[in-house]
Amino acid sequence: MEVLDHVHISREGGLQRDFRGAIRPGGKDKRQVSLIEAGDWLAAIEELGTVVEWQERRANLLVDGVDLPQRPGAVVRIGSDVRLEITCECDPCSRMDAIVPGLKAVLMHDWRGGALARVLQGGDIRVGDPVSIEGEE
Repeated sequence: MEVLDHVHISREGGLQRDFRGAIRPGGKDKRQVSLIEAGDWLAAIEELGTVVEWQERRANLLVDGVDLPQRPGAVVRIGSDVRLEITCECDPCSRMDAIVPGLKAVLMHDWRGGALARVLQGGDIRVGDPVSIEGEE
């Protein structure tokens, strides 16, 4: 994982330089972008009593100051242009326990592992851009 201070997001490709976000012919676009809340990540690692950087979770975006909706169809706006539609919970995989034993279990609670989204509208985002939930401004 690479930590960036800005990135371009597109409808066709998800996050620039992340091949997992590209829409494949006949494929679904449910997993273009993964998001995790800073507060949820901190709660999980505090529960484990360890220090692990958020990017070890392998999420694309860390958001702070907003409670990500735990329902498909909700729309997250980042900056002035980017709109992401929540598609489902991002269930933590067994790789989490390879990082720290027990990490998978503490991320399973209450969507702590984050959310997956499809790109509705692309654009450029930067660290510090405002994040909001449409309909909750």
